Amino acid sequence: MTIHSTHPFADPDPDPARRFRGRVGGAVVLWTAGDEQDRAGLTVTSQMVALGPEPAVLALLDPDSDLIEALRDTGSAVVQLLSWADRQLAEAFAGTAPAPGGPFRQAEFIATPYGPRLATAGTWAGVRLTDERVVGWSVEVTAVLEQIEIGDDEGGDDPLLHRRGRFHRS
Repeated sequence: MTIHSTHPFADPDPDPARRFRGRVGGAVVLWTAGDEQDRAGLTVTSQMVALGPEPAVLALLDPDSDLIEALRDTGSAVVQLLSWADRQLAEAFAGTAPAPGGPFRQAEFIATPYGPRLATAGTWAGVRLTDERVVGWSVEVTAVLEQIEIGDDEGGDDPLLHRRGRFHRS
């Protein structure tokens, strides 16, 4: 056991990947890929962040989703944390709620080099696909974290959490 003079999980931690990982446990995220003409998205709750020299996010995606095809085509995506206010959007991208005109018409999105980003997403990452494999009924993707933006926790980010099939507040 090593004794440190500082708390190992103190905020602000200088490592953005570590800060991103600390915010995604149990959180509902939206993966989006593509461009203005051809874009796809999927609500995801089964994911984790692996730290290291090239930090990465590993996620279980639906093999029949439009997202997996767009991710393969572009090689990149935006992984954004959803807030409590985004519950309906999470349902729309999961395909469990009506979304007249499609889920991207339900909120404002901003184009990034990685794909469309939800305009209100304070914490998000631009990722590059590096590997995939079939695991059970899902496709496990590994994507390197290339750009990370951390929202203001003090500013009212109220992460949307998912436990036992229901949304919860933090």
